[in-house]
Amino acid sequence: MQRHMSYLQKHPSITRSRVNNFINDNQWKDVNIKATLYDMRISGEPHVQLEAWSAPGQDRPTFEHAVKQNFKPAKVGQLFGPSWTTHWFRVTATIPESFAGKKVLFMFDTNSEAMVWSDNGEPILGLTGGNGGERHVDYLLTKCASSTESPRTFYVEMACNGLFGNGDYHVHPQDREIYYQLSSAEIVAPNESAWQLFHDLEVIVEMANRLPQESPRSWQALTAANDIVNVFEHSDLSTIEPALEIARKFLSFKTSEASHSVFAIGNCHIDTAWLWPFAETKRKAARSWATQLYLMEDYPEYRFAASQAQQFQWLLENYPSLFKRIQKKAKDGQFIPIGGTWVEMDCNLPSGESLVRQFLLGQRFFKQHFGEYCDVFWLPDTFGYSSQLPQIVRLSGAKYFFTQKLSWNNINKFPHTTFRWIGLDGSHVLCHMSPAETYGAQCRPGELIDSVKRHKDIAYTNESLYLYGNGDGGGGPLRSMLERLRRMQDVDGLPRVKQAHPREFYKHVEDTARELVSWKGELYFELHRGTYTSQSNNKRWNRQSEFLLRDAEMLCTVAHIRSLANNNSEFEYPSDEFTRLWRMVCLNQFHDVLPGSAINMVYRDSDSIYKDIFESVAKIRQNALYSIYGHHNIVEQQDMTKDIAFLNTTVWMRSDMVKVPESLVSRLLSGFGSDSHSVQRSAVDKDNVFALVNNVPGFGTSHLSNQIYRANTATTIMTEPVVRSVHVYQNASKDSFVMENTFVRIVIDSNGHITSFYDLNEQRELVPKGEMGNVFELYDDVPLYWDAWDEEVYLREKFKPLDGVDLAIIESGPLVASISARVPISDQSVLTQIISLSAISPRLDFDCEIDWHENRKSLKTSFTWDINSDFATYETQYGVVQRPTHRNTSWDLAKFEVCAHKFSDLSEYGYGVALLNDCKYGHSTLGNTTSLSLIRAPKAPDEHCDMGSHKFRYAIYPHKGTFSESNVVQEAYQFNVPLLQIPLGTSSGSQMVTTTAAEASPFFSLTGAPNVVLDTVKVAEDDKSSYIVRLYEAYGGHGRALLTSRLKARHVQKVNILEEPIANDLDYKDDDSTVKWLQHSRTVEVNVKPFEVVTLKFSQ
Repeated sequence: MQRHMSYLQKHPSITRSRVNNFINDNQWKDVNIKATLYDMRISGEPHVQLEAWSAPGQDRPTFEHAVKQNFKPAKVGQLFGPSWTTHWFRVTATIPESFAGKKVLFMFDTNSEAMVWSDNGEPILGLTGGNGGERHVDYLLTKCASSTESPRTFYVEMACNGLFGNGDYHVHPQDREIYYQLSSAEIVAPNESAWQLFHDLEVIVEMANRLPQESPRSWQALTAANDIVNVFEHSDLSTIEPALEIARKFLSFKTSEASHSVFAIGNCHIDTAWLWPFAETKRKAARSWATQLYLMEDYPEYRFAASQAQQFQWLLENYPSLFKRIQKKAKDGQFIPIGGTWVEMDCNLPSGESLVRQFLLGQRFFKQHFGEYCDVFWLPDTFGYSSQLPQIVRLSGAKYFFTQKLSWNNINKFPHTTFRWIGLDGSHVLCHMSPAETYGAQCRPGELIDSVKRHKDIAYTNESLYLYGNGDGGGGPLRSMLERLRRMQDVDGLPRVKQAHPREFYKHVEDTARELVSWKGELYFELHRGTYTSQSNNKRWNRQSEFLLRDAEMLCTVAHIRSLANNNSEFEYPSDEFTRLWRMVCLNQFHDVLPGSAINMVYRDSDSIYKDIFESVAKIRQNALYSIYGHHNIVEQQDMTKDIAFLNTTVWMRSDMVKVPESLVSRLLSGFGSDSHSVQRSAVDKDNVFALVNNVPGFGTSHLSNQIYRANTATTIMTEPVVRSVHVYQNASKDSFVMENTFVRIVIDSNGHITSFYDLNEQRELVPKGEMGNVFELYDDVPLYWDAWDEEVYLREKFKPLDGVDLAIIESGPLVASISARVPISDQSVLTQIISLSAISPRLDFDCEIDWHENRKSLKTSFTWDINSDFATYETQYGVVQRPTHRNTSWDLAKFEVCAHKFSDLSEYGYGVALLNDCKYGHSTLGNTTSLSLIRAPKAPDEHCDMGSHKFRYAIYPHKGTFSESNVVQEAYQFNVPLLQIPLGTSSGSQMVTTTAAEASPFFSLTGAPNVVLDTVKVAEDDKSSYIVRLYEAYGGHGRALLTSRLKARHVQKVNILEEPIANDLDYKDDDSTVKWLQHSRTVEVNVKPFEVVTLKFSQ
C-alpha cells in the first residue's frame, strides 16, 4: 500500500474544500497561492508622491480645470468626502532600480470609483476600490522596467461613491455623508507565472465543484487541482512551473464538435440613473468604457457591446478624445454599439410615440457616428415588455431582441430561451434570453454549465448568448474574466466558447435552428409590479410631457408647412429644440427613473428636466399659434381678451365642458341677457364659468363667441334648450346624493361610495346589489425585498376600507354638477375629491388631491360592476391587451397587478364600463371588480418617495356595446387632451381672424375608419419641406381610412419609424393596395391591419 496516496475518491468533499481554500483570500492566504502573486511592492516617498485637490460642493470639474488648481500633500489613510464630492490626485511614481526587468503596476485604492488620467489629459482607465468582486485598482506603469526609470506623473479623479452608490440603499439614504479612505498607493511587481497558475486553478477548481460529481471530468478536475496543491510550495517559486504543467495538461483536452456553443460578449450594463444621479453616469460611462479599450490592447479576441445612445452622446460632449478612440475600435469590430434606443427604457409606461422616439433618436445617433443602424434591440434589464415592441422594433430596422429579465419571475418560469416573439399586429422578432440568466456573468465554469442546463429550447437550437462583465453600476469585464474565458474557450467538460458580435449569434440561429417556437403577446414580468405606481408625480409629468409635445409638434408642423406654401420664412420648425426635448423625455423614461426605483437625487434632477420641457414647449406652442392665428390676434392679458378659440388636437369632432374667464363671458352675453344655456357660473370659482363648447372639428377650431351665439339664438327659436340640464340633490333621508343628466342617474352615499349607476337610455343598473364603486382601500405594502419595485400577491389580504366625510354639493348645474368629499386616510394623510357629472356625457369624473405621508402603504380605488367577462381590456402602446379576470392558473394569478395607459375596460355582450385616468398605470380586475392603484409609500431607495401633495383624475365611462364597438379610446384621449384655449383680441367675426385659420376647415380629417387614430404630426427629420403623419389601429380590426390634409403635398409614401421607405423589408413590403394618394383631394386612402402602426411621409 502506498503510504502517501490521497484516496480522494473516498473523501471528495474534503478535497474540494482543500482546493477551494488554496485559491481563496482567507486565513490561509499567507501560505496558499495568494502569497506568491506579487514579487515586490513599495509605497511612500520618494517612490510615491501624492498631492490632492478637492472640488467644491458636488462639482465635477474637467481635467483642464482641475490640474490648474492648488494641490496639497496627501497620504495613504486619509479620508475624502463627503458623498458625491470629487477629489483630484496628482501622482508621481518613481520605479526603483530593483524592479528592473519586471512588469510594474501602480495600485491605487480609494475604496470608491476613480479614473486614471494621463498628464496630457487623456482618460486611461477606471478604478473600482474596496474589497468586492468588482475590485480593480491597478494601472500599468511599464511592461518591463529598466534600471533607470524616470518619474511618471499622472492624475486620478476620485468620485466619492461606490459602484452602487453610497452603502446599502435598503437601509440608508444615498445622499448621506460618507467619507472614503485612500487605503493604498503603491508600486508593485506581479509574479506573472503565479497569476497564470491562479487563473488556471479558478477554472479547474470550479469545474470540480460544478460538473456532475459522478462524471469522469469532475474527478479529473479535482485530481488536477489536488495535485497542484501538493506540488506547490509558497516559499519556493520554482514549484510554480510544475504546477502549471499539471494545469496545462488538464486544460489541453478539447470539447467535442457536438457541444453546446456559447457566443460570449462583454458588456457593462450602466443604469443611466439609479443609485446615483445622471451627472455621475456621465463619468461611469467614461470610466467603464476607457477600461475596456485598455483591456482590448492585451486581448485582441475581446468583443465588448455597449448600448444607450444617450451615454455615447454624453461621452461625445465630455470626453471627445475617448469617443474617437471608441469609434476606431468600433471600426475594428471590438467595440460594438448596440441596442438602437436612446436609453434602455421602461417598456410598460411610455406611450407608443415615446417608444418610437427612443428608436428614432437612438438609431439616428448610431448611424451618424458609427455608420450603421443596430439590428439587435438590446434590453437586458427592464420590467416587462409591451406586446407592441415587435412591430416597433421591426419598423426601426432591427429584427433581433435580447433580454434576460424574465428569469427573475417570482411565480412562473418563462418556458422559452430562443423563440419568435409575435406582437399585437403579427410582427415578429427573433428573441433570445440568456440561459445563464444574467447580464453580469463573471466568466466562470458554473455559468457556462448553467447555460446548457437552463436552455429551454436546446432541442431546436444548440447555442446561447453569454453576457459577462460587472454591471448596473458599470465597470464591465475585468482582466481576470478575460483570462478565465481564454482558458474555457475549448476545454472538455464545458461548452465551446467564442467571443462574437451578438449579430453573429442571431444569424447562426437563423441559419441552423431546426424550428423555433413562438410566443404571442406581451412578455409580462412577474415581479416589480409596484413600478406602475411609485413616484406618482414623475409619472404625471411624463404623461403631460408626451401630450404637450404631441400638440406642439402638430401646431409647429402646420405653421411651418403653411409658411413654406406661402413662400415666406415666417415660421421655422424648431427641429433642434424638439430633438432636445424628446431626448429629455426619453432620458427620464430610463427603466429606473420613470418606474420610480431611483434615489431621491434622481427625482430632483427629473423634476428640473420636466420643468425645462414644460417651459420650452409653452414657448414653442405659443410661437406656432402666433403664426397660425396671427401674432396681432392673440393676446396675453385677460382684460384684453375679446374671444377664445378652442383648438381640438384630436382628429375627431368633440364637445367639451370648459372653464373660461367670467369677465369675457359677461361681455359676450351682454346681447342675450344674464342667462345662457351654454354657460354656468361656478359656485366656488367666481373668476371662471363653465362653458359648453359644442362640435369642435378634429384638428380644427371653434370660438366661444360663436358657441354662445349659436346656443342662445337656437333657444329663442326652439322650445327646448340645446342641452338638457344636469341635476344634483340630496335625497329625502339625507343619507345619499343623486346626480342625473340625460344619460345616467348616479347615487352616492354619505361615505362617497357609488351605490347606484343607472343607464337611463339602456334602463340598466350597473352596480350589483350590495356592491359599491369609488371605494378607497389602504393596503399594507411590505414586499419581500425590492421596496419601490414590488407589490406582492399577498398585499390584497390586508387592507382597511376608507370612508369619505363632509360630502357637500358644490356645483348644481345646469351644465356641471359636483359633489366634494374628504377622505381621511390617517392622522397624517387626507384625500379630497370632487365628483362631477356634466350635462353632455355619461362620464363621471373624479378630481383628487392628496396630502400623503404614509410608511409602506398603498392606496387604491375600486368599482364593482354588474358585468360578467373572463377578461378585461387594457390600453397599451398603439393598442390594447386583454388579460384574465380570474385566477384559474398560476399564469393568471401572476397578473394580479398589470399596467395600462389611459384606460381599462370591462365589457360583456352589449355593454361595458371603462375606467379612465390622466396619470395612473397600475390596474387590476378580479371578477367584476376593477381597481386603480393611486399612490404608494416605499422607503427605498428614495426615503421620501411620494411624500407630499399630488393631483390626479380618473373617470367612469359607461358605453353601449363591447369595447371593440365603443369609443373608449377617443374618450380617454379627450380626458387627457383638453381643448386648447387661445385668447384672441378680435372677435370671430373679424375678417383678419377667419383668413388666418380660425374658423377654417380642419388641418387634418380622418374618415371611414373610426378604429384608426391619428397620433402624431411632425416635420420630417431630414427634409423640412416634408411632414410625417403617424396613425394606428386601436381596437383590433381592419380599417380603410381616408386621411385628408389641408397642408400642401404632392406625394405620399409609407415609411418606417426612421422615416425611410420600408419596401426592402419583406415583412413590411409596401404595395399600391396599402396606401393610395388622391392628390386632387389631398386625401390618402390607407388600408390598416389590426393594431398596425402606419407612418406616412407627405412630400412637396
